[in-house]
Amino acid sequence: MKVELINYTPQPERTVAVAARMCYSDADIDELSENMSDEKVRSFLQKLVDLGHESPIEHASFTFAIEGISRACSHQLVRHRLASYSQKSQRYVKEDQFQYVIPPSYIDKGIEDRFEERMKIIQQWYNEDIEAGIPKEDARYNLPNACQTQLMVTMNARELWHFFRLRCCLRAQWEIRTVAESMLREVKKVAPLLFEKAGPACVYGPCSEGKMNCGKSKEVRARYREMHA
Repeated sequence: MKVELINYTPQPERTVAVAARMCYSDADIDELSENMSDEKVRSFLQKLVDLGHESPIEHASFTFAIEGISRACSHQLVRHRLASYSQKSQRYVKEDQFQYVIPPSYIDKGIEDRFEERMKIIQQWYNEDIEAGIPKEDARYNLPNACQTQLMVTMNARELWHFFRLRCCLRAQWEIRTVAESMLREVKKVAPLLFEKAGPACVYGPCSEGKMNCGKSKEVRARYREMHA
């Protein structure tokens, strides 16, 4: 799996801080920008978090390239609708030697060979159908959820906060949780203040899973304190 931040709003934290300050000031844009010191940027970002005033953070967006995840994972990712996606098409791209993701549970049970054999059989079916003249858009119906894909996704910071609250949770499926944690590490490199308190809901508040919680909130909080250090 590879997750890379390939583009983002220039000076994302300053952009958000200027937008937030504008809501409470009669100064023009030039004046707001010129008088916004690094300390004021930090102060305004902290106020946004404390007050729950999240709309200004929509002005910062981040674009990721993601490779080597399964179709099962990408189907979960695209459920986050306040985002833009471009994904490799199995309708136009021939999967004559598709790569696939093996769930760790198969490896833990020592039966990954069984899984790999099934992938070989599916590959054979797909190739036979392509050779028989079946269009790629129809032959893809043979392909498994394990088939690897690649995509680009753009989200604004507010949607990323929401995404991290849900998908960094221990109850999230293992693969998309890995993607979410990788994305969080990437954005923290360029906007550490903006994502200072990003992560699963239990890190800075009550668990959103209620009675279905994982029971490991202390361990999760310790892990994210280390990540944000």
